[in-house]
Amino acid sequence: MSLAYWGYRSGAALARSLPAPVSLALARAGATGFKYASPERRRVVARNMKRVYGPDYGGRDLERSVQGAFESYGRYWAESFRLPSLDKAQLEAGFTYEGYEHIAACRDRGLGPILALPHLGGWEWAVFYVTDVMGIPCTAVVERLDPPDLFEWFTDYRRSIGLNVVPVGPGAAAEVARAVKERHVVCLLSDRDVSGTGVEVEFFGERTTLPVGPAILALRTGTSLMPASIYFRGAGRHGKLCAPLVVERQGRLRDDVVRVTQAVAYALEDLIRAEPEQWHLMQPNWPSDRIGATP
Repeated sequence: MSLAYWGYRSGAALARSLPAPVSLALARAGATGFKYASPERRRVVARNMKRVYGPDYGGRDLERSVQGAFESYGRYWAESFRLPSLDKAQLEAGFTYEGYEHIAACRDRGLGPILALPHLGGWEWAVFYVTDVMGIPCTAVVERLDPPDLFEWFTDYRRSIGLNVVPVGPGAAAEVARAVKERHVVCLLSDRDVSGTGVEVEFFGERTTLPVGPAILALRTGTSLMPASIYFRGAGRHGKLCAPLVVERQGRLRDDVVRVTQAVAYALEDLIRAEPEQWHLMQPNWPSDRIGATP
């Protein structure tokens, strides 16, 4: 087994064995260490904060935002690792939401909705809540990780909280389409083009590519496509489900995919602007994020 595998497995065991306040305090401290050990990620986060707040954002305000983003990332891992040990009462006590009627309306039509999410807050908490408390199956497409044993560990962990995991790759689209027809809630992280096969859109005032999966699946299945996010709110978490985007065929499929993906990008901007310091996107995501670019 790889060092990364044992590192994450040990971290998960530690998070579950300690009281929640201690686990979170350690996660914040670890995130601060991670920030200083990862100058490239620190630079990307700083650039992202400038995208949200404006190009003149800097100094101590920028440093506080960067620190906040890393601390939020630490909290994400600490809470995710603890999820399998929580019971329904603990889940209900720690989670509020708005916009669930959009999910219910879609499922009443006989289809599962597609949720387009940014890397924001603690989305896995919502998955556990929906599956364990509401009894609704969830499917998510996830990025393959290296080394393979680490990917298998994460896959097993996510399945342990009730998530149907679909790895990125051939066959993923067909499996997700089946999940839609089986009325699953489908969660797609949509603010990063992992596969490199996305379409070009404007995102926070810059051109970049975003994944086409949400748009293509919604256009082909006729299901609802909803921007969504899970925010940390004090000691709890809050889910926001936006009204479904307008998804309909208007011309060539590619043109429709670009149009819908652009609508997703604008909606994700609004969700991220509500809590920028909870945005955990730490990999280069725009052409301008090349190595050596300044914050």
